[in-house]
Amino acid sequence: MISLPSPNKQRNLTWLRRRLLVKIGAVALTAALLVPTLPPDRQASALGSLPTSKVFDLSDSSDMLIREKPLHRSTVLQSLAFDNVNQHIYTAQLIGGGLQLPGESSAAPAATRSSNGDLCITKLDFAGNIISYMFVKGAGHGVSIGVEPGIGQNGQPVAYLWTEIDSFDEGSGGRGSRVARFPFTDGAVVTPNTPWLEKHTIVPGSFNTTVSIDMAHGNLVMRYRLNGEYRFGVYNLEQVKQRNYVSLADIAQPLVDTSFQGYTSYGSYVYMLEGTAYGKSGSVSPDGNTYITAVNLNTGAVVDKQRTRAGYSLLFREPEGMGIQIPDMNNPGAARLAFGFASYISSTNTGKQTSIYYKDVLKP
Repeated sequence: MISLPSPNKQRNLTWLRRRLLVKIGAVALTAALLVPTLPPDRQASALGSLPTSKVFDLSDSSDMLIREKPLHRSTVLQSLAFDNVNQHIYTAQLIGGGLQLPGESSAAPAATRSSNGDLCITKLDFAGNIISYMFVKGAGHGVSIGVEPGIGQNGQPVAYLWTEIDSFDEGSGGRGSRVARFPFTDGAVVTPNTPWLEKHTIVPGSFNTTVSIDMAHGNLVMRYRLNGEYRFGVYNLEQVKQRNYVSLADIAQPLVDTSFQGYTSYGSYVYMLEGTAYGKSGSVSPDGNTYITAVNLNTGAVVDKQRTRAGYSLLFREPEGMGIQIPDMNNPGAARLAFGFASYISSTNTGKQTSIYYKDVLKP
């Protein structure tokens, strides 16, 4: 039986169809105005061309979206992303050990899964309940993923996932060297050779590539490493899909004090999450060492950095993943800067659960 979408989802789908029609007409105009991408050695001194947007107030208190929810696998959450049209959350995590997938002769150990960059993607509703899952082999570590909602050929909603792909292990686990786009498919196992997986080499020669999608502004943001330096590059999403990789902004990633744990973007700002679990790198309950940093994508300047004690009572509490939630697509300005935590199930069960908190105050 096919269930009808809720009134709010119907409004969101109407918004999406209208937005897709507008984008189709805008692509041709945008292509005529864009100039070739600057070489990487010149991009560092180039100012970005993104329209100035509002920035999230990082001093705003955090609100809870979901708390201590299981994912399909009991490993640590790595990243999260929102399908705001269809009201779903997607998470990425390493598969971990003990699972034999179709086509495999045996269950691979956790170390092999990590080295290969094998990910599990879990689809949740906005309340944190599991709907479905799929696997992406040979992807990477899953530091960030993106979701692009769309309409399929049958007129039904479809979510296209953007992830890293073509993983390579330099010694600390697999990391992606390209980015990929493919439709979320219940129970599927995707590999780098899957025919319906679309690959993109946005910055040739880069490594440790991950991706985030800013659907509110039509941008794709890629974090990558080139010549030993981590950078953020911003591209028009529709142009990337047509393999026109023209940089709208490209900045060096500001250094972090502990462990880089995720990022997302909204307009002309990128937000970084850093920190470690309690008991590591000086992280002590209840304050911890989780920080969120706001960076201007046009200039590379850090505009704010704040510690967050959100979820301070969680056991283990490792910050992991960021995304932008827009609860009502008819009001895209009411956005939420969401960030996740992995925690223990209990003091005697170190299986992992996921919690997501958010900040929702934007200032000029």
